[in-house]
Amino acid sequence: MIIDREFLNVLILSWGFMFTFSAFLTTSNIQKTVLDSIANEDSNFTGDGYSSLAIVYAVLSICTIFTPCYAQTISPRLSIFTGSLCYAFFVATFLWPQTILLYFASAVQGLGASLMWVGHGRYLTKNSNSDTISRNSGIFWAIYQLSLVTGNVSVYCIFTSKNYDKPTRRLIFIILTILAVIGTLILATLRKPQIGPFISEGVCEKEKEKEPKKRSYYALLVAWKRMRKALKLIVTPNLIMLTLTFIYSGLVLAFYSGVYTSSFGFTAKMGESRKKLVSLVGICLGIGEVTAGIIFGPLASIFKIRSRWIVLVIGSITHAFCYLTILINLPNNSPFTDTDDIGFISPSVALAMVGAIALGFGDACLNTQIISLLGTLYSNDAESVFSLYLFVQSIAVTLSFFYSNYFGLHLQLGILIVVGLLGTISFVIVDFKSKANDSIIPVGVENKTVENPVELETVKRY
Repeated sequence: MIIDREFLNVLILSWGFMFTFSAFLTTSNIQKTVLDSIANEDSNFTGDGYSSLAIVYAVLSICTIFTPCYAQTISPRLSIFTGSLCYAFFVATFLWPQTILLYFASAVQGLGASLMWVGHGRYLTKNSNSDTISRNSGIFWAIYQLSLVTGNVSVYCIFTSKNYDKPTRRLIFIILTILAVIGTLILATLRKPQIGPFISEGVCEKEKEKEPKKRSYYALLVAWKRMRKALKLIVTPNLIMLTLTFIYSGLVLAFYSGVYTSSFGFTAKMGESRKKLVSLVGICLGIGEVTAGIIFGPLASIFKIRSRWIVLVIGSITHAFCYLTILINLPNNSPFTDTDDIGFISPSVALAMVGAIALGFGDACLNTQIISLLGTLYSNDAESVFSLYLFVQSIAVTLSFFYSNYFGLHLQLGILIVVGLLGTISFVIVDFKSKANDSIIPVGVENKTVENPVELETVKRY
């Protein structure tokens, strides 16, 4: 494989994201239990992990509305680098826990997430052509997926106490901050590609070169047109039905990135080392994500898996199994604080890890098939439709973290089951409707039409 300038840029982008998100995703997994430990030591600290994450995704959803505007006016490299600084700032604030600082950093983090993912899509596009786009996006995804494992492995190895006491917290977040800084420094070395962009921006490049003073005008004009497209797409029958699927993907994201790990850590019957094992739960989630990504990505054609709805139904069945294990294994009040209660059986660490793998596996099935379906149905409006997907998903995540402070685990599982069933049915109906007009393609093969931007990869994780 020849490592040219553009391919090297993709590798730099991939490893920069991996280190940055190793810090953030690990922080997200342990945030609730860590902040509760701080509150137990300091009565003046009232910060809450669920509220913090709700702010992150609320700001992200608001920023998503304006994505078409600043996507056209900010350079991809500047957008990515600025976003990575926001991630590093968010993680570093846990070294000086203050309630106001926590919530301010959460808002900054939401802005940074929007900047990073918008910049990622555009930069990956500019460093790809019709022959390399699939390879580059696949390599980025494979390296990026390591983030859920790397950070949690680091925390698992350095966690030596029974609880998140002050020395342990400080050591953990020093390590995570270093990971975030490493990611930021790597992303600072991104260079301009030598080749032109694979995707047209909808504006004549030669005309823009002749009239540089009008570039801002053209950019805003394109952004306005894309926003109008997005508004028109909202009321189309297919997207109205798929909204339920989008909402479910957001509820699952919130549940596995904060609620499930916290519930495990708060269940006293899991043993004295349960706080340390929270990181192991995160590792199992990553294993499930990567496994599904491999099976329904590169190996899809080998196994002759050619229908999106089959993969999504497999993911839904896997999630149903996961919810059953959680229901019987964890007590109803486990999302809130340390509890001596038990579920329907004596809590089992092994069963919790199996549930985590199933949760990650089903999540990968869900999101990869949403991306595949939208990329096929809306190849000419991909940026607009994926912005809508990200917006609805972020709103669902925000609502989930908000009610997680009030709803017991059993009610949350009930919501996931009901919305998941409705979302699966909606997806299957839309997928069958799409086959009336389009030939079936393997689920691991992405749409490669000229107007199908790589931005569709950006909606997966923030």
